Amino acid sequence: MSSKYPKQQPTSVKDVARLSGTSLGTVSRVLNKSSSVSAKARAQVEKAIAELGYEPNAGARQMRSGRSGLVGVLLPSLDVPFFGILAQGLEQALFANGYHCLICNTEENVDNEKRYISTLIGQQVDGIIAAAVATTENFKRLSDQNIPIIAVDRSPDGITDNLVSVDHQEGGRLMAEYLLRLGHRQFGIVAAPTHSMPITLRLKGIEEALAEHGLKPVSVSLGEEHSFDACFALARSVLAHSRPTVLIGTTDIAAIGAIHAAHECGLRIPQDISVIGFDNLPQSAHIIPTLTTVEQPISLLGELSAKMLLNRIDPVRFVQPDLSQLSLRIIERDSTGVAPQVL
Repeated sequence: MSSKYPKQQPTSVKDVARLSGTSLGTVSRVLNKSSSVSAKARAQVEKAIAELGYEPNAGARQMRSGRSGLVGVLLPSLDVPFFGILAQGLEQALFANGYHCLICNTEENVDNEKRYISTLIGQQVDGIIAAAVATTENFKRLSDQNIPIIAVDRSPDGITDNLVSVDHQEGGRLMAEYLLRLGHRQFGIVAAPTHSMPITLRLKGIEEALAEHGLKPVSVSLGEEHSFDACFALARSVLAHSRPTVLIGTTDIAAIGAIHAAHECGLRIPQDISVIGFDNLPQSAHIIPTLTTVEQPISLLGELSAKMLLNRIDPVRFVQPDLSQLSLRIIERDSTGVAPQVL
């Protein structure tokens, strides 16, 4: 039985060409963002597209170009502010260049990661940006499919040449050297999550800088859970067994937990104890006292990882980004001061 309301045929490129008074080739070049179209012809085509409400068929476009226009993004968590800022930076850079993100929250679970990778392969993504690929097996599945992958912030085995990251070890040294200049010699460290490569590298940098001055941390409290509550508990553990003049949080979340722990112990910041973090999250400027921290350019990390992936997908159209922009710096605020014994 025929429908009382026959399905309307979708608008085609032929309709766009007819209304705009241009050729099919011109319409195609406009749709593919080619530069070899005059401004007048482009305006005619874009006007016709708007009037007709034309939407390109993704399947047909993929058949013509061999690309889906999709990029998979594997993140270990969405409730950590760092990854939210990172995702926004890379998504905006990809969208501006005609690509769309499929964001996958693995929760650092190997089985979740495996299922997401299967989905992304099935969706024929043009590439993947990964803040973590937990297993060599999963990485191999992507490389076997010739899917380019960019690692951001941390590097799974095998893709160190495609890593977009700050120098986390140097960041740890930067923290320690800044505090040493303030006269601190008694260091407590709150570090989480300990399975994270950036955290391991920051710890290494801190310990190397202290060792060069014949020092060791008086207490190091490590944890797997990276939340305000968990880091508060880690800092309370440090203060229960030692009395450092400074607490180093390997992230801003760890440092904010440390500030609350110091307050609970009746310690004044920074008169009795200093606190420093790492990341320069928006929250760090609004806690009391405001948090001294090592700033890493999180949005820029996302943007440059997207641009590097685009270069791997289409090196003719997209240039290799300059990663030297990824520098670290101390943002000095109210939570650090001269060590008490130096006052």
